[in-house]
Amino acid sequence: MKYIYTKGRRKTSTSTLRLYPQKGDNLVNDKKIEEVYPDPNDRARILEPLKLTETIDSHYFTAKTQGGGVSSQIDAIKHAIARALAKENPEFKTIVKKAGLLTRDDRMTERKKTGLRKARKQRQFSKR
Repeated sequence: MKYIYTKGRRKTSTSTLRLYPQKGDNLVNDKKIEEVYPDPNDRARILEPLKLTETIDSHYFTAKTQGGGVSSQIDAIKHAIARALAKENPEFKTIVKKAGLLTRDDRMTERKKTGLRKARKQRQFSKR
């Protein structure tokens, strides 16, 4: 079975995805997408690239995600789907790129520095 393999990332989440150009069940970590993400808004965020390119009925995917939280994993899967569609068809690439789905969001949590409580939080400064 032919598929397109891509990776998507967001914060510390990574997602490896196989996009199949045929009908089937969308799987995330070997479970149906409805089981992993029962909220319809979460599913809508994941399937956004497929809706934009009107391939939601003709394609399905299997994804493995790890790291990060629920929201960043959703964005990692969405990023991987967008990359796969861009790889499959140059017309899809222009649609997905205009929607801003190919851009990897590089915002990460800042590391904690020594001598500080958090990344930037300090003890209250006393002049006297």
